[in-house]
Amino acid sequence: MKVLVFDLYGDFAHFRKYYTTTSPLTFSFPPPPTLAGILGAIYGAQKNEYLNIFGYENCKIALRILNPIKKVRMGINLINTKDNKYFLLIKKKNHEPHTQIFTEFVKSPRYRIYVSHSDKKVFDKLVTMLQSHQSFYTVSLGLSELLAGFNFVGVYEAQEKQKEKVEISSVISISNLIEKGIEIQPERKYFKEKIPIKMTQERIVEIYEDIIYELDGKTIKASLKTLYCLENGENITFF
Repeated sequence: MKVLVFDLYGDFAHFRKYYTTTSPLTFSFPPPPTLAGILGAIYGAQKNEYLNIFGYENCKIALRILNPIKKVRMGINLINTKDNKYFLLIKKKNHEPHTQIFTEFVKSPRYRIYVSHSDKKVFDKLVTMLQSHQSFYTVSLGLSELLAGFNFVGVYEAQEKQKEKVEISSVISISNLIEKGIEIQPERKYFKEKIPIKMTQERIVEIYEDIIYELDGKTIKASLKTLYCLENGENITFF
């Protein structure tokens, strides 16, 4: 199996957690539906089709954390439309033209993305776009204001392995762990987040998954039901 590898980075990122409202919190890394949107922006998929092209059934995606996860909160000024059916940018009695929302961001995010696709034509076009450092649409990290950069790393052969305890470079789905599969190592910071995995075109999440990751991007020694060893020496597991 061939796996496309590229790095994704930016100054800030915001991947909104589904259970937050007035003070938006962010996931530490982009969930698969968000990554499908990023791949769709590079590939040129329309908004109503990218979840089909790069969705759970057709596309395998893995993610590695390269920069330590650091989060900050900043106020964002939004247009206040609460009291009106149209924009009113004039300060009046009992009405402010803007409202400030404190929002959580990932600071200086950098991730390594691994992609395998069942359609060779889609895979080859994605490789070509990344090799030439092109994207059909602007790539962002969760919000349109948070522009992203990306670098092509390579295309590698991946060999599937099962039930082996090795150093895993990517984040790990708990459902892929063999019982007591993680070997706790010194100077590691283990965290868990529940993220959406599969989403329909109607934006309905069908699958959530608990994900284990190391906060500083260090490898996790674990026994997995299924993993893939790349020819560059990295061991990964797809979402």
